[in-house]
Amino acid sequence: MAGNLSSISNGSGLEGCEIVECKFKVHTFSDTLLDQTVYFQVLRMKDSLYIWIGSSPELSSLAVAMCTRYDSVPSVANLLGSKADLNSSTLAQRLAKKTKKQCFVSYNVPTENMLLSLVEQRINQEIKDRPHNF
Repeated sequence: MAGNLSSISNGSGLEGCEIVECKFKVHTFSDTLLDQTVYFQVLRMKDSLYIWIGSSPELSSLAVAMCTRYDSVPSVANLLGSKADLNSSTLAQRLAKKTKKQCFVSYNVPTENMLLSLVEQRINQEIKDRPHNF
């Protein structure tokens, strides 16, 4: 069997079952941007990222973007929230292009002119400082 698998034999009735090593990694960080605390949570999976950004515990939008061989601009789709709110889809598209991974982005911060660019800069700094989390 693969190196990540191990057999269980502990009297639990699960003899012969195999455990697969978890490939998810969670990374959280926060920052104060324009006098507002913004929280970030990154769920790194094998070939994709889920990035939640918010100032309160809510999930009001979700977009996904991925690179394709047919276009230099990643394809993007809104999965949750208003189609008029482009923050999640814009950020997902930019991060997919940067990371070359499928990116799910949930942007749940009140809209302010400069905040989206500051959020993107903060994520890019985190990618630069801690690439193993992305």
